[in-house]
Amino acid sequence: MTVVETVLSRTPEPLRAVLIKHREMLKFALVGATTFIVDNGVWYLLKLSVLESKPTTAKAIAIIVATIVSYVLNREWSFRTRGGRERTHEATLFFVISGIAVVVNLIPLYLSRYALHLEVPHVTRLVQEVADFASGSIIGMLLAMVFRFWGFKKWVFPDDLGERRREQVTHLPR
Repeated sequence: MTVVETVLSRTPEPLRAVLIKHREMLKFALVGATTFIVDNGVWYLLKLSVLESKPTTAKAIAIIVATIVSYVLNREWSFRTRGGRERTHEATLFFVISGIAVVVNLIPLYLSRYALHLEVPHVTRLVQEVADFASGSIIGMLLAMVFRFWGFKKWVFPDDLGERRREQVTHLPR
């Protein structure tokens, strides 16, 4: 039994129908939760060590690492029944959309640090870290997530190209 099937079997019936209807979004959200952990783990590892004076650079590197993880998980799980393009073309589109999303993700952190001056010595270290987390890991990531979901469904894994992949998946032995 897959993770999604396990979750759905334990979900009350009215909610189960909604989750089944939006299973792609549910899978995308689970991938997002995983990459959220990867992103923040790498970001704080870099930000609190070798890139202490460059939090935006540390965040950009963390986003890139999380994006690679995201591509693999989204292609092989969230949107596995969509798409159908040659893998190189699909990956290129994925990383172009994700590159734009990196910029979307960094805007709130950049504004927090450099426009609002929520950084030491203007504020305490605690205020700086809370502002970084709120702007970079919450606001920025949510904006980027909405943009990615829309972009992935529209250009990277469009449903009209997915018929061939759905046929391949349904004919695979379980």
